[in-house]
Amino acid sequence: MSSPDVHFEEIARHRRIAAAGNRSMAMLVRLAPGVLLCGVVSLLAVGLQAVEIKLAGRAWLEALVLAILLGTAVRTAWKPGARWCPGISFSAKILLEVAVVLLGASISAATLASAGLPLLAGVAVVVALAISVSYGLGRLIGLPHRMATLIACGNSICGNSAIAAVAPVIGADGDDVATSIAFTAVLGVGVVLILPVLAGLLHMHALPFGVLAGLTVYAVPQVLAATAPVSALSVQMGTLVKLVRVLMLGPVCVVLALITAGRNEGGATRRGLPPLHHLVPWFIIGFLGLMGARSAGLIPVEVLKPAASMANILTVLSMAALGLGVDVRVVARAGARVVSVVVLSLLLLGGVAFALIRLIGLS
Repeated sequence: MSSPDVHFEEIARHRRIAAAGNRSMAMLVRLAPGVLLCGVVSLLAVGLQAVEIKLAGRAWLEALVLAILLGTAVRTAWKPGARWCPGISFSAKILLEVAVVLLGASISAATLASAGLPLLAGVAVVVALAISVSYGLGRLIGLPHRMATLIACGNSICGNSAIAAVAPVIGADGDDVATSIAFTAVLGVGVVLILPVLAGLLHMHALPFGVLAGLTVYAVPQVLAATAPVSALSVQMGTLVKLVRVLMLGPVCVVLALITAGRNEGGATRRGLPPLHHLVPWFIIGFLGLMGARSAGLIPVEVLKPAASMANILTVLSMAALGLGVDVRVVARAGARVVSVVVLSLLLLGGVAFALIRLIGLS
């Protein structure tokens, strides 16, 4: 290559680097307001937790829970505009998923082995039973087929992720999806707040409570908020059980695709399976990868504590973002039938979870 060609190639390379830098800076500027807002809410939550400890000797409400409550209060009183939304969405999704990945470093194969085959098999049975009964309940109360399916899968597997993955398989329309997701947002926060209180009232030990949270909480990251006030063991077991539930999403979508193959309901036909990354999200792969690395001794011991601390910081920040995305008034606008089905399905799932815990001798 001649000298002028080399010169022009070098100029082009520098321009590409500069353009990439400009895009990155523009993205940071776009995300900054919302992330900073989440940070302010998180700092208030941490401050309130410190006040609790000083006045009562312990934190009755952890910073994770306080961040959700404060964020929800802000969102109910004030709807953030377009300037704030990108950073809030980034914190609620990406930062939360990174926290889940980092949590994988705290779980080893020994923890997985402690769960035992009966528990892992029981999770699959609980998911299948909960979907079937929840769907039947929805149809009995009068919900359309697609709405009943979305609610059943959202409640039984992983909330919004399950709804998003199942919707194209069954040809659900935007209104059905929006209503279902609105409920998982509101009730998901409610479950996170109620479960630690329930654990105290029932005097549940860390291990069975982790299983209960993993079987009932909607989203993987929300398990962190529900179990952190109890113990580290609850966090580990709850996350493990929840991940087994999430992995059921792939088989469920395949079954639904086969059931609805060739079906034409209301002019909508089956659109096929969703992309692979919807069935197995990247953060689950990352979580399992770090768990495998921890089990193989590839992660230095000195790294484990900082990784856990970073996961906790990101989770508090993300819980603030989650609260900022929840408007409790959506429940009042959804209709009594939908409310009844969602709440009854969730109670049913809790009952089945308690039955499994007793059956395998963890109670």
